[in-house]
Formats: sequence, C-alpha cells, structure tokens
Amino acid sequence: MTEAAELPQAPEQARTVFGEYFPEAVRYAELLADAGVKRGLIGPREVPRLWERHLLNCAVLSEAVPEGVTVCDVGSGAGLPGIPLALVRRDLKITLLEPLLRRTTFLQEAVELLGLDHVTVVRGRAEEMLGKLQPVHVVTARAVAPLDRLAGWGVPLLRPYGEMLALKGDTAEEEIDGARAALSKLGVVEASVLHVGEGIVDPMTTVVRVEVGESPGGVRFAAKRAKAARSARPRRRR
Repeated sequence: MTEAAELPQAPEQARTVFGEYFPEAVRYAELLADAGVKRGLIGPREVPRLWERHLLNCAVLSEAVPEGVTVCDVGSGAGLPGIPLALVRRDLKITLLEPLLRRTTFLQEAVELLGLDHVTVVRGRAEEMLGKLQPVHVVTARAVAPLDRLAGWGVPLLRPYGEMLALKGDTAEEEIDGARAALSKLGVVEASVLHVGEGIVDPMTTVVRVEVGESPGGVRFAAKRAKAARSARPRRRR
C-alpha cells in the first residue's frame, strides 16, 4: 500500500472545484493511487502529483463544456478527463469510451464506487462506434494521439455543430497548423486553443477546441453515417 501512502493531501483548490463532491474526488484519487498503479493504468511516479497534474487539470475542462450536453470521452484510460468532469458536472451525460478490457473494468468499478449515475462505460474503439453510439455534443480526449489522428476518431462521433475538446500541451498551436488539411476534410470549421483553470492550476490547462459544421466527419463519414442509420432502422413487415 505504499502507493496509496504517497498520495498527498488534497490542495485547497480541490475543495473549491469539486464542492460537495470533494469526498468522491478524494476516493477517486485514492483509487488511482492504489488500484490504478497496481493495474498499470497510471505510473507510480504520478501519484505525488495526482491532484494538480491529473484531477484538477482535467476538472477545469468543465469551464469549456456547455450546460446539459452529451459527452464522449475517447480513449478514457483511467478516466481522465471523463471522471473528474463527471464529478463537477452532474448536468452532463457522459460516455467513457475505452478499448481495453482491464481499463473498462477499472472504469466501471470507479463509476459504481463514486455513484456516477450519469456516466456510462463502453468498451470499443472510437473508429468502430459510428452507428453504435448516439452522436454527442462534445468529444473529450487527453493524451490519446496527435491531433490529426485524434480528430479522425473523435469528430465523426459528434452531432452537427458539435465540438471536440482535446487536452494538449505547449505544442497545441503547432498541432493545429499541422492538422489543418486533415481537419478540413473532416468537416471542421474552426480550430482554436483555449486556456482554462486560471487561479486553480498553474500552468493553466491547454485545450484544443475543434468545432464542426453540419457534416461531422466530412463527406467520407456522411455516407457511413447514412448507411449506419439505415441498418439501425427496424425493418417493415410486408
């Protein structure tokens, strides 16, 4: 249990951010520091900085998420940013999408432990979810892949005029510049960099916001989406 013992006391900002759900945030941090490390979902060196680098860094993403929308956290892993976002935003309906069984098992245990009734865990790859998941208003992701590849997975899961919010580092602007051609083909109409968490995390959390028009995924995915919709319809009896 040395991993759990290394978890530092929650900073005062955590009480402010998580509010009445601060006890649940502490439980989640303890779960990450213990089972999360033992199952290889998070490195033991991350335990001392779980609060600032992980929980708070992800929770402040809520500043960029509209009220009452549906969210899909792509490549959720240990639940970052999906679970911290779920703890501070009970108005959201969140899907944690993750392909690996050991991770979805952990996520399901965490969701049940924390009483997150507005969160669903789904095992699968984002590129296989078209027609299987209802399109969402917002896709979130953290440390999953370079922006052009990530957009190829996440953007097709969006509703028309939805947005993808990807937590990125100092090279966010360069990633956008390098991915513009790929983003355009995916029906993206705007890509920008936001900084959230002022006064809570230092440095502030860097977020790439990718906004789509009326055809998320572009021409290529419009045909796939139409085919998926047709196959989902119940057949009429003759």
